[in-house]
Amino acid sequence: MRAWLLDKISSIDGLRLGEIEKPVPGEGEVLLRMRFAALNPADRYLAEGQYPARPPMPHILGRDGLGIVEAVGPDVQGLRCGVELLILRGEAGVSLPGTFAQYAVVPADVLVLPPDDWSPQQCAAAPLVYLTAFQALTLWGDMPASVVLITGASGGVGTASVHLARAMGHTVIAMSRDAAKAEKLRAQGAHLVVDPREPWRVKVKDFLRGARIDLAVDNIGGELFNQVIEALGPKGKVSCVGRLAGPVPSFNTAGLFFRQLRIGGVFVGAYQPRQARKAWEDVLRLLKASGAAPVVDSEWEFERLPEAFARLAAGPMGKVVLKVA
Repeated sequence: MRAWLLDKISSIDGLRLGEIEKPVPGEGEVLLRMRFAALNPADRYLAEGQYPARPPMPHILGRDGLGIVEAVGPDVQGLRCGVELLILRGEAGVSLPGTFAQYAVVPADVLVLPPDDWSPQQCAAAPLVYLTAFQALTLWGDMPASVVLITGASGGVGTASVHLARAMGHTVIAMSRDAAKAEKLRAQGAHLVVDPREPWRVKVKDFLRGARIDLAVDNIGGELFNQVIEALGPKGKVSCVGRLAGPVPSFNTAGLFFRQLRIGGVFVGAYQPRQARKAWEDVLRLLKASGAAPVVDSEWEFERLPEAFARLAAGPMGKVVLKVA
C-alpha cells in the first residue's frame, strides 16, 4: 500500500511517499481502507521530537480519519466489512501507524459511526479537535454561564472551542489576527473577536462592562500567555492546549496568588476509550442543539500532503483534510 513515511525524528519535511506491506488486523483490531484523514499540529510536533511518543521507524503520522472496514480481527464482534467508521481517539499516528496511508489498523473500541448529517470531510476532521476542546472547557468541572476567551480561535481546536463554548451557554471571546477570519468566527458563534496585536484587553473590558474573563482556552502560548493571565478575573482559569507561538516567557507568579488563578494542561490522550465515547456523545449533543458543525478549511489530494502541512502552518480557518482514497 502507499503511505507517507517518516524515517526519523527530525522535521515534517522528512516525510516521503512510499510503498509498504498492507497491515493485518490482530485481536481486537480492525483494518480500515482510509477515505479521508485530517492534519493536526501534533503531527508536526511528533515529527520534530517535541512529542513524548517515540514510535518505531519508519512511522506513519495521522490521528484523525474516516475509513471503510476491510477486515476485522478474530475476536471483533458487531462490525462487518463495508461499514464506514470514524476513528474517535487512540494511538493511531502516535505510537501506532496512523492514517496518512491507504490502510490503517486501529483498535475496534476507538471506532464509532459517523454522524449522518456531516460530510465525510467533516467527519474525518472532527474527533481530535472536538474532544480536545471539550476537555479544555470541562477541565475545571461544570461551569455556570461564564466568559471564555479562546486564543488561536480560527484553528481546528479554536473553532471547535467556539462551537462548544457557545453551545454551553458561555460568552465567547475569540482571538484572531485576520479580519476575514474574524468575520467568519462571528458567524460561527463568537460574541466578540479581538486582534492580539491591538490593545485587546481594553476592547474586552469595554465589551464586558465590568465583568472579567473566567476561562481562557489557550492554543498559542508564547508572549501572549502573559497577557491572557493578566486579563483573567479572580479565580480565573487557563486550559493550555497548544504552543504554536513557542515557549512562554517568565511571568510574575504573584498574579496567580492574589487572584487565585489556576493553570492546567489539556491532554486528550488521557481519555480512555469509554471516556472518549462519553465525551463524544456530549459533543454531538451540544452541536446538534446549537446547529454547529465542523469547519473544513481545505481538502488536499493524497500526493500533496507536504502542501497540506504548509497550509496548516500558514494558519487555516478550521481543519485541513487529506483525501486518501
